[in-house]
Amino acid sequence: MMMHYHARSHPLMTLPRLFADLPTPFSVRYETERPWELIGAALDEALTSLPSTRIEIALSPDFHLLGDRIVIGRGTRIHPTAVIEGPIFIGEGVTIRPGAFLRGGCWLADGVVVGANTEVKHSILFAGAKAPHLAYVGDSILGVGVNLGAGTVLSNFRHDGREIVIPSADGPLATGRRKLGAILGDGVRTGCNCVLHPGCMVGAATTLYPGVQLRPGVYGADRIVKLEQQIDVVERRSEQRNP
Repeated sequence: MMMHYHARSHPLMTLPRLFADLPTPFSVRYETERPWELIGAALDEALTSLPSTRIEIALSPDFHLLGDRIVIGRGTRIHPTAVIEGPIFIGEGVTIRPGAFLRGGCWLADGVVVGANTEVKHSILFAGAKAPHLAYVGDSILGVGVNLGAGTVLSNFRHDGREIVIPSADGPLATGRRKLGAILGDGVRTGCNCVLHPGCMVGAATTLYPGVQLRPGVYGADRIVKLEQQIDVVERRSEQRNP
């Protein structure tokens, strides 16, 4: 069952539980009624304040670092063919696998995993979040311990280029952004080949079954989002069996 929640700047309206704790520098800028603002000024200011370079691992010619303001913490492993563009913060014990592409200003907290051929653009991944296989994460926020199943797409741009508006039973939530992917609370899990359309907000500890295509909206915490699908298996005709 999918439960839709909504919120605007009104004391009687609350969004679902998203994050238990937010680290500095994001905790001081967090607006509970507008969580997407974290990938606005909060992320921009955090990246601007980074030193020009602070790299605490041995660099290898097998991966590519581009741009300025690049921080990489101890114990992080970057596999060959990864491409990383600054500004970017990469915490300790992060794993970035072959073919990964990180761009547009990203913040990866400790223990994050960015998988093979996964693209992350202008996003925040909190501690232990994982996009381990063939994912796209655009203009999104992944809470602590989020896990994206293989092939998950967090789409961030409408075909018509208009502002991302999050639907609500009590009226639309205007974000003021033309690019906004998904906001996933702590512990959210997606099954393989899920697609989240621009402007999805999913409460903590909710699980999406494989193949779910989630429309823009606000989904509660501690839920299971199932895909209802009918499959017909029919017998081949004789001419199909013996062409």
